[in-house]
Amino acid sequence: MTINSTPKLDWHALVAQKRKQLDAQIPPEWRLSDSFVASLPENGHLIKADIPRRSGILSDVELEITENYTAAQLLQKLAWGDVSSVAVTTAFCKRAAIAQQLTSCLTEHFFSRALERAKYLDDYLERERKVVGPLHGLPISLKDSFRLEGIQSTIGYASFLATPPASSNSALVNMLLDLGAVLYVKTNIPQTMMTGDSDNNIYGRTLNPHDTSLTAGGSSGGEGALVAFRGSILGVGTDIAGSIRIPALCCGVYGFKPSIDRIPFGGQVTGAVESTPGLKPSAGPLAHSLDDIELFMSTVLAAEPWKYDITATAAPWASVPPLQSASLLKIGILPEDPHFPLHPPVRRALDSAIAALSSQGHRIIHLDTAPDTDTDTDSHKNPSKQLAYANRLAFQYFTYGLHTDHMASSGEPAVPSVQRGSNPMFTGPFPVDQDLRVFETIDALHTARQKYCDAWRKLWVQNGLDVVLGPGAQNTAVPHDTFGWPPYTLVWNLLDCPACIIPYGHSSSELDPEEMRVGDEVQPNYNPNRTHGAPCAIQIIAPRFQDEKCLSAARVIDRDIRRRRKESTASL
Repeated sequence: MTINSTPKLDWHALVAQKRKQLDAQIPPEWRLSDSFVASLPENGHLIKADIPRRSGILSDVELEITENYTAAQLLQKLAWGDVSSVAVTTAFCKRAAIAQQLTSCLTEHFFSRALERAKYLDDYLERERKVVGPLHGLPISLKDSFRLEGIQSTIGYASFLATPPASSNSALVNMLLDLGAVLYVKTNIPQTMMTGDSDNNIYGRTLNPHDTSLTAGGSSGGEGALVAFRGSILGVGTDIAGSIRIPALCCGVYGFKPSIDRIPFGGQVTGAVESTPGLKPSAGPLAHSLDDIELFMSTVLAAEPWKYDITATAAPWASVPPLQSASLLKIGILPEDPHFPLHPPVRRALDSAIAALSSQGHRIIHLDTAPDTDTDTDSHKNPSKQLAYANRLAFQYFTYGLHTDHMASSGEPAVPSVQRGSNPMFTGPFPVDQDLRVFETIDALHTARQKYCDAWRKLWVQNGLDVVLGPGAQNTAVPHDTFGWPPYTLVWNLLDCPACIIPYGHSSSELDPEEMRVGDEVQPNYNPNRTHGAPCAIQIIAPRFQDEKCLSAARVIDRDIRRRRKESTASL
């Protein structure tokens, strides 16, 4: 059921006014000239073009700040007074401004406000001889859905431009400020926040800085693009179907979806009818290293999120002893679902990672790899090969109940990725009878989900698995509006498992030259020339609430797959 309203807003005028406002907030000295933009490579490989250095907008020191440190290293320098928060914030504001002009990765940027905050933190450190908190002076970017007092959150709907700026902060925003962070930008998302392409009628389409002809992913696509461009050293997105992990894999950065309610989610703008029982999103980080992913998680959880958000769990971040070189993992390999075939570069990256881990002594367990005809809808018997069933179950959660049409009041059109309406229903029927009454549907969905979750519990226990390794998607970043349904991320939202994306390798037209036609219009095809050079990735998953173990194992896996690659290179 959809709640509609009569069109009455002039969305064109609202958008024009908003774009003018945001454009005026970029200082003239931070703008790229028309001649400079015209000199950029036609292939859209912005990162390889080293644009921040070539632009002359950043000083050598600012380039070093944004390129040569982790967030943890910058925090140490900030705490010691080796570098000021004003200097660090200025550097990332400049780089974010460049990224915005080339990729449309931002929705809001409030650089003057951020620099005022940085100046306050510098003065506090000089006066008190101590930091405000463990994130003292560090710029952190946020997805548009986070409320920040005095700033709008539109989540890609033109009608939301008619609403006033937020009068309060999201719970996590209050936490980050109390921890000493500097907030300076909010990042772009898709209209509806439910597609793999961050495009909307207000801010336009976010482009992938590795190749602007490819999607940056969604729905935290602005975060993925900004972090990849190093316009942010640590960003925060949200994930209900892959919205952190898809931009991470598309843009070649690390991304982590925690278990639900570990990171406070309260006070978000979602556009959904939140009282309807269903899948819940989680908030989590995108960064350039697992060190910084864990820095975010441990710092936020050490600050007792339950004091800020009624929905946040009280469980602190547990210190997991680092796994030494002698520590070997038992790794389950998720089988490929024939409904969602893997593109050649994705399969090659997985095979390479599995071979590397096996050579390092880790025990590899291939979960049920028998062909899944999906004729047995009693899916809890073979959960690892029933990916299509799990996705249909999750999709039914998204589609039942009340929904508000936020486009009707402005009359704005749906963007192409929303019009496309990708869904998994070509793989079989809904798991639950659609003719049931609402309360019966809720109960039936809950029962089906519990059976599926319990089957996975048994699979974890019976095989003694530490983690599961699989793809993050069928594909790498693909041409705009072709991403399709996210089967290899959504299943872990249904199960509420923590999941981490590790960038690993690149697509290659030489190594994977054969085109692949999937055949169904809602799924992406593979064209080796269109995606050549796009980042590849693997995904690491642990059982629910074992977030610490997920990241600990991801560290070992990240280390060992790169160790094997270095050894292979050295032997040539």
